[in-house]
Amino acid sequence: MSDIKNMQLTVPDASSSVSSSDKSIGRIVSVTGSKAIVMLDSPKEGRVLRNDPPDMGTLLGIDTTNTVVLAIISALSVPVPAQRDGDAEIWIAELGLCGELWRDESGRANLFARGVTVYPALGDRVRVASKSELEAAFCGDSSRSVRIGCIRQDSTIPAMVRVDELLGKHLAILGTTGTGKSCTTALILRAILAKNPAAHIVLLDPHNEYATAFSEWAEVISPRNMQLPFWLLNFEEIVEVLISDGSRKAEIEILQELIPIAKARYSAGRARDQQNFRRGMIEPTRFTVDTPVPYRISDLTGLIDERMGKLENKKDLSPYRQLRSRIDNISQDGRYSFMFGSLTVYDGMTQVLSRIFRVPVNNKPITIVELTGLPTEIIKVVVSVLSRMTFDFAHWSEGKVPLTLVCEEAHRYVPAAGQLGFEPCKRAIAKIAKEGRKYGVALCIVSQRPAEIDPTILSQCNTVFALRMSNDRDQEIVNAAITDTGSGLLEFLPALGQREALAFGDGVALPVRIKFDELPAHCLPRSTTARFTEHWQKSVGDEGFLEQVVEKWRSSDIGAGSDATQHAAMMADGLGIDPGPLAPEPLRPSAPAPRQESPLAARVREADVLRPSAPAPQPAAPANPAARPTPTVRRDTFGSAPASPPPQRAGTPEAAGSEQPPVPGAALKSLRDRLIQRQQR
Repeated sequence: MSDIKNMQLTVPDASSSVSSSDKSIGRIVSVTGSKAIVMLDSPKEGRVLRNDPPDMGTLLGIDTTNTVVLAIISALSVPVPAQRDGDAEIWIAELGLCGELWRDESGRANLFARGVTVYPALGDRVRVASKSELEAAFCGDSSRSVRIGCIRQDSTIPAMVRVDELLGKHLAILGTTGTGKSCTTALILRAILAKNPAAHIVLLDPHNEYATAFSEWAEVISPRNMQLPFWLLNFEEIVEVLISDGSRKAEIEILQELIPIAKARYSAGRARDQQNFRRGMIEPTRFTVDTPVPYRISDLTGLIDERMGKLENKKDLSPYRQLRSRIDNISQDGRYSFMFGSLTVYDGMTQVLSRIFRVPVNNKPITIVELTGLPTEIIKVVVSVLSRMTFDFAHWSEGKVPLTLVCEEAHRYVPAAGQLGFEPCKRAIAKIAKEGRKYGVALCIVSQRPAEIDPTILSQCNTVFALRMSNDRDQEIVNAAITDTGSGLLEFLPALGQREALAFGDGVALPVRIKFDELPAHCLPRSTTARFTEHWQKSVGDEGFLEQVVEKWRSSDIGAGSDATQHAAMMADGLGIDPGPLAPEPLRPSAPAPRQESPLAARVREADVLRPSAPAPQPAAPANPAARPTPTVRRDTFGSAPASPPPQRAGTPEAAGSEQPPVPGAALKSLRDRLIQRQQR
């Protein structure tokens, strides 16, 4: 340093020349593995930091022969502070070595690679990375990357995420309540969908907040239009629904024995109908409790009754009676109609998969499954079914349709505590986290409590967006889950501002502090914090307002799965019948009009006219509606609006003596009657 001082004193012009060309801010004094220590220059040494002193998270460059090593400042300190102003002191910066830029033939450093192959030597000068170097490092291949914001070091440099690495190795979005997790999730997914219009994303929405954020792209599945037949559940899931107590071994054994028999009975009935016979059908003897094939609840209860009739000891009847009672209560509960309320059992697995996983996409690349309104005790079962089906679909499709499962409030479904949560649900999500990459299944974990998430699953998320966190335990969990060299940036977590996050992992080029772009108002999820001071300035809500609240409150337990149009379309598709336009005529308060034939019934009638006649004459349908055979169904949730009384059963005086106005369930009833006639043939 004394030589530099002498040069500056004796040759002022040379001094100014060197100072203008040398933009370094310090020199390497220690290199250990992926870390280095820099002694920063101080004015007393004759060098002045030409720019503002670097702060935490700044990206620095270290020139070597063929590369520019990139390092992030993870700590700043003054080991020996000066006792008085003007005294010399040592400034230290701790760096994390995170990548390098290789020089091309012209000497420009523009080819970025993670990791370091050529380490800096002691005494090498360190400088702040230039704008061109920042662009080369953070922008990369724009064709496979999407912009989500800008980097804090230079707001003109976009923050890009690499979609293949982001989804292929899973990601997590973590932060305290109110820090913008929902907006961050919507922003990232919208950026991906804008460039990938044929995506296949399933988003589990426990608070019904994302429908507004993807209004033009989303297929929204709510309790009103959800169809998730009970026979799609595996044995553990159906036991949770029908028994919900693992200690009731006798009832579990009864189900385990009778469900395969019920599946075989349904399959035998289908095999007799040559028009619906499919090649490659599984033999009934090979059915297990987990085989996803239809069966009737009526067959299951009938088998229970048969077994009860063969028992002589009344003490042995108790588990059968309890199971039968539970099945009857569940199948008649309106909240479970999305699972048990179908008018008839049919093999609609293809239609269910098509709707959930968007195959074909039909301009709606994301499915939002709204869970609010479902019974609390069954939400974990629904999440388990969807998670398991996501992996199984990818497995049996051999990865030809890459999927992404977004799990909001993930700490509910994969809790760290072993005694909490639904074990099949935890296993299904853990299977995606551990093996999903092989079959093209991505997992996105969103949570406000990282400390309550199973650490095994969180550690599988290779890319982490960490928003503001103040809880020490949450910070420790995030720190343990991150293996990146820029983990020192986590010290920023409690001090991050709104729309800011720290990004780590393969989804981003380098660990970086990001300022997210702002979403347009019409793309925001319904997750904004209530403005108490604004709403408490005037009284709102009259009797009409309260009546609407009460009506919604009550109808939430009545009309689950009551979208008749959606159900009719899926049923017609599953039975191979063209449903035609299924939009029901709206009910009008005017005088009753003559009954109109539904579009679906008309098309079914036309199909019957055009169908070649069978060799043997078919018996005509009985004229008396009461004499017409009907399938065993426990309730009809599709024939009325949520607030209307339940429809009258066939054969009652009210049903036989009065003409009902057209209802949305007319198409379904016509379809059911046609199905019955086909089965009789």
